[in-house]
Amino acid sequence: MNDTASSETDRLARQTESVFDLQAFFPYLVRVFYTDVTNALAEIYTRDHSLAPSEWRTMAILGQHGHLRAAEIVERSSMDKVSVSRAVKKMHERGLLEKQNNTKDGRSSLLCLSGEGRAVYDDIVPKVLAAEQRMLAGVLPEDIAAFHRVMRAIRDNLN
Repeated sequence: MNDTASSETDRLARQTESVFDLQAFFPYLVRVFYTDVTNALAEIYTRDHSLAPSEWRTMAILGQHGHLRAAEIVERSSMDKVSVSRAVKKMHERGLLEKQNNTKDGRSSLLCLSGEGRAVYDDIVPKVLAAEQRMLAGVLPEDIAAFHRVMRAIRDNLN
C-alpha cells in the first residue's frame, strides 16, 4: 500500500470513529444484554440439568404450549431450524421429550415433554423466575412496561 492509500484509509477510519460509537450502537448493546441474560440463566439450567440454551428454550416453549411441531418451536423461539432440530434430538435421546405422529398431516411429529422432561421443567421454572426477579430488582414497573413496548415496536419494525 502506498502512502496516499494509507493516508486515505487512516482518514476514513478517523471519520468513521467520530460517527460510529460501538458502545452506543443499539444492535451491539442488545447482543451484550442478550449474552448477559442468557449466561445468568444458563448457570441454572446448565448446572442443575446439563441443558444448553437452545434445549432450555425448547423445553420452556413445550412446557407452556404442550404438543407442538418443531416448526412451531422455530416460530415461537426465533431459533433456526438446525438449533431446534439439535435440541429436540438431544432432549429425545435424554428422555426429556416424546415424539408422536401428527394425525393432521401424517408426516410431521408432535413434540411434548415426557414425564421426566416435565419434572425438569417444573424444577427450573421457579429458579429462572427468581433469577428474573433479581435482574429486575430496583427497576420500576412502568420502566419494565416501557421496555416491553420498545421491544415490541422494534420487532414490529423488523418484521
